Amino acid sequence: MIIKSSKLKISAVNPSSYPDDDLPCIAFAGRSNVGKSSLVNSVLKRKTLARVSQMPGKTRTINFYLINDNFYIVDLPGYGYAKLSKEEKDSWGKTMELYFSESKNLKHLFLLLDIRHEPKETDRQMYEYCKYYNIPVDIIATKSDKISRGQYQKSFSVIKKFLNIKGDEVKIFPISSLKKTGIEEVSDYMEEILKN
Repeated sequence: MIIKSSKLKISAVNPSSYPDDDLPCIAFAGRSNVGKSSLVNSVLKRKTLARVSQMPGKTRTINFYLINDNFYIVDLPGYGYAKLSKEEKDSWGKTMELYFSESKNLKHLFLLLDIRHEPKETDRQMYEYCKYYNIPVDIIATKSDKISRGQYQKSFSVIKKFLNIKGDEVKIFPISSLKKTGIEEVSDYMEEILKN
């Protein structure tokens, strides 16, 4: 996919703040510190459009990035940060439920998981959110430069078993924002999604 323009259009916390056009959305979701902002920047070939926070769990808004004036990349708030209060976690849950239930233009979601570790219960909840709301979902396995290529299949098997993924119903893309590997595959797949 050729990126001609990209900008942060709006940061929203409820449906009244979502963009009021009919442009399709592709969302990225994942735990705090999984590398969402770095991935957004890599896909868009920008260094600091999505701000990489030094404070996990700090992003509490849904950020809509307008790409090529014809679709949005939606950066969802990170989850699973232990130091957040119960009230903050409940607020996050409501924000996400509202987005999934109210967004009419969400075409696809990429769930980001750290390839080095078994997914957490919060990752399973996010995956099940997608299934419940009939949102097409695939997985991006981040930080793939931290393990050898020979370990990929073992990591994929762990992910599939934990999330109860059958066969090839979900694609898994190993990526490294640091080494810029796998970014083009994700970008090309996004282009495919938008064409369908």
